[in-house]
Amino acid sequence: MFAYAIAALLFVQALMRAPSAMKGRVRKRSLWGAFAALAASWLTRTTLGRTFINDLGVPDLAYLIKHVLAITGICVLLRYITAVYSTTGPSADVPRSVRVSSLVHRIATRASVGTVVVMALVFFFMLDEVVSDVPYFMGRHAGDPGLAVYMCLFYVYTAAAASVCAVQWGGAVKQIPQRAVKTGLVMMATAMVLAAVYAVLRIAYVILITVQPVSEDFSLAQETVTDSLLYLTFLLWGFGAIAPAYRAAGDRYRTMTHLAAIHPLWSDLAKTAPDRIRQRPRGFLGRFTVMAHVNKARDLLSSYDETPTGRLQRYITEIRDVILELSRHAPRELAELALARASGGAGGGHEIAAEALWIRAARAAYLTHPEGEPAPFPFDAGTNLAVEVPHFRAVAEAYGRTSPADAWEILEGVPRSAALPAT
Repeated sequence: MFAYAIAALLFVQALMRAPSAMKGRVRKRSLWGAFAALAASWLTRTTLGRTFINDLGVPDLAYLIKHVLAITGICVLLRYITAVYSTTGPSADVPRSVRVSSLVHRIATRASVGTVVVMALVFFFMLDEVVSDVPYFMGRHAGDPGLAVYMCLFYVYTAAAASVCAVQWGGAVKQIPQRAVKTGLVMMATAMVLAAVYAVLRIAYVILITVQPVSEDFSLAQETVTDSLLYLTFLLWGFGAIAPAYRAAGDRYRTMTHLAAIHPLWSDLAKTAPDRIRQRPRGFLGRFTVMAHVNKARDLLSSYDETPTGRLQRYITEIRDVILELSRHAPRELAELALARASGGAGGGHEIAAEALWIRAARAAYLTHPEGEPAPFPFDAGTNLAVEVPHFRAVAEAYGRTSPADAWEILEGVPRSAALPAT
């Protein structure tokens, strides 16, 4: 039952990372490959998977496939880990753990292929055919020197890879400020320590049963202890890996919330000056309410930008660009009139309300006034995304409370001589 649960956990992780893998990002594609291979390995450990493979006619073939898939997953995970912590700085400034990881990165694939090839040769040509009702692979081949060669290769590879991962994740804990990510790294590093302990115990056991027989009770006790270690290892690693993904999902959700809040303002400005927009708002059958929601969703999920954060940055930049374009058609007194009107309204935040009124009136002026010198725009939105986003969210909310009638009322207060900017 535990095997099915762990396989499901790993497959969920692989599915969560599939979109990033499909976009061709090397690191995330490697992490996806590690989860997918290890999930498949755990499936072969289940009764259903083992029975299906062994029915092909090759005795114990499920164990070979399980070990090959596990080595594949470990190899891809190693390449991911070492790529994340690689550096291009001077060698004298590089920590020893990073230098070791770089060496592992260079030899991981060749070591994996070599290990798999030798294990396959031993499996097919050195393991004796043992007919026994013993349920465990190692118990059926106890005393066979080929078993010691086969299993020691696998467990030495596992212990070495787990040690590298433990060093990297453990060393990164102090450098990560986010609590969720730090907790995940601690769980994953602990899992790798347990994996190394598991591998060492299994090596000792396979050597022991090669040189002398052991009782059935001892064998069962050993399987119980090491299996418990293995289950705990993958549960810790699986749930630990969710923590960074959970944080990323939270960041993505917040970004999408910002985009949805700013979208109405961006959409109106984009339709006013479409030449300033890199990807225009969708308008297919927009007069229908349902399609308006569909078009908004298409804008928010646009494939034009690589990430939602990039899309949010584009929205902010384009809002600024269109405001600059509108200022060339807006009367010079517009900001003063908008501030005066907003100051007379109920509630605080009159500068935000004034900015929203300025934008609404400037859109109307863009359609009726010729281009001239840019009108003053005394509203500070900040200079970085962390400040601009909440600012334009507030402006978009205030903008939604204005109407075209408000715009024309403000423009009617502009002196006739100032209504036509100098050209």
